[in-house]
Amino acid sequence: MVSFSDNTSLSCPNNPSQAPKFANTFTTRIFSDVAGDITITVDGESFLLHKFPLVSRSGKIRKMFADGKDYNVSKLELVNFPGGPHTFELAMKFCYGMNFEITAANAALLRCAAEYLEMSEDYREENLIARTEVYLNDVVVQSLEKCVEVLCTCENLPPIVEELGIINTCVEAIAMNACKEQLVSGLSTLDCNGESTELKTGSLEWWIEDLSVLRIDYYHKVITSMARIGVRPDSIVESLMHYAQISLKSIGKCQIWNPARPNSNSGTTENEQKTIVEALVNLLPTLKSSNVPLSFLFGMLRMAIMVEATVACRLELERRIAFRLEMASLDDLLIPSLRAGDSLFDIDTVHRILVNFLQQIEDEENEDSGGYESDGLASLGHGSLLKVGRLIDSYLAEIAPDPYLSLQKFIAMIETLPDYARVIDDGLYRAIDIYLKAHPMLSDHECKKLCKFIDCQKLSQEATNHAAQNERLPVQMAIKVLYFEQLRLKNALCGSNGDGFLSQKISSSVPSAAMSPRDNYASLRRENRELKLEISRMRVRLSELEKEQVVMKRGMKEKSGNGKTFFTSLSKGIGRIGIFSGPGGGKRRKPRRSEGKSGRSRR
Repeated sequence: MVSFSDNTSLSCPNNPSQAPKFANTFTTRIFSDVAGDITITVDGESFLLHKFPLVSRSGKIRKMFADGKDYNVSKLELVNFPGGPHTFELAMKFCYGMNFEITAANAALLRCAAEYLEMSEDYREENLIARTEVYLNDVVVQSLEKCVEVLCTCENLPPIVEELGIINTCVEAIAMNACKEQLVSGLSTLDCNGESTELKTGSLEWWIEDLSVLRIDYYHKVITSMARIGVRPDSIVESLMHYAQISLKSIGKCQIWNPARPNSNSGTTENEQKTIVEALVNLLPTLKSSNVPLSFLFGMLRMAIMVEATVACRLELERRIAFRLEMASLDDLLIPSLRAGDSLFDIDTVHRILVNFLQQIEDEENEDSGGYESDGLASLGHGSLLKVGRLIDSYLAEIAPDPYLSLQKFIAMIETLPDYARVIDDGLYRAIDIYLKAHPMLSDHECKKLCKFIDCQKLSQEATNHAAQNERLPVQMAIKVLYFEQLRLKNALCGSNGDGFLSQKISSSVPSAAMSPRDNYASLRRENRELKLEISRMRVRLSELEKEQVVMKRGMKEKSGNGKTFFTSLSKGIGRIGIFSGPGGGKRRKPRRSEGKSGRSRR
């Protein structure tokens, strides 16, 4: 239909002291010969109309006249009319044969209004229902932008729009158009000989921006349809990230770090944000089909915690994060706690993520336990486990200064990670030392309980020297450090380089012949893992010895002409070795002043 150029209006004010009349001179000229004989009220706005053009196209108005006791009915009221007075005015223009344009902005409104007024083919050929259906099926579905615009107009319409299938038609059309666009762009990248990567990164799907204006329930339908049809998971993830950035931007960082601050958003907005977060998490592709950026997962987890999303939503995010925990950074794990009186950081969430990660490693090993190729199975996930071990040690050192961090939570994080996840315990020692410094009121029993997690045999030379003079550590811990350091130096001077300890490990882990094949295989796998860890520790020791050798050689070359200086440096080196060799060599550790809380000085 052609565009209706002027702003003709059939409405008039609902004033009981004044009879309804046409407000436009053009309309008055058309109907100057025939006065209106019926007044229809829609949402408080009255329209002075003529009976014949209405009953000839509208079944509802015809029935309203037929059901009236008096045939001289002059006033009717339409309740809950779809689209309100403006849409009713367009429908009346259609009844009068006035030209106007059906567009994506009014197509859904006119279709619902036509259904309400029963303007079907039973009363007139090419009635309003048929005309709007033709526009929706032939014009709207061909364009993704028009489908999005129609869906936006459906947000304020009654449930009849769902029953008419307008929403499903637009949703399927959007998914199909996006899929076609994906195929076309894929073919175009094949035509570019060496420029396919640049073309792909430079032309992100244009529909991502368009979908961000949809309401979350319509957006959920669209993305679900896209995944079913076969749109790339990476494109879906890009769309989810963009939608989250647009719809959740009202949540400020100040609210995350200061939950006591009053929220300016209304309760309805908070509920909408919660619904959006849960819906977006539900729309995430499967773990194997797409790599969702970890930064986005951690951001959504923070949002889910803040808006108090369901437990299932938060657990799903934690499970996805745990699947690639070795790729996370320290800043990702520093999730603020929103509970009053608790620690500054959400330790429980990180603990659950770590437990999920370890469970996945164990499940992968159990799935492959039927075979007997120990080399591949023993190394399965071991590199990831070592990365996570270093990450958790850094995390422990970061949260250790928190004065509100309880000893139970700190120990729970330490003991969750297995011993074979650490090649050396320097990071763990540093975290425990920071915790002891920040919590000077710990009792001796609590200090011993915390320090028992440190393996003195897995400390580097620098950490051992620090621990030997650390007055915050219990006396038993310091003696243990000195003993193992002396034993290590003795083995190094004798040239054994730890072979005796390694052979002892091997002999202690030899499986018994009475074991079942499955238990025997599990024992071999543990042995292989321990051997790999011991080799890693030996490499660390070897690198330390090489560094010391380079320093000594450099000193000898620089001062080769001065024999006195050379012997002085050599005596210093011997004296340093003698620190742990006996009571007469080097400095002695200061005796502990007294037992109890008063005996622990701050360093």
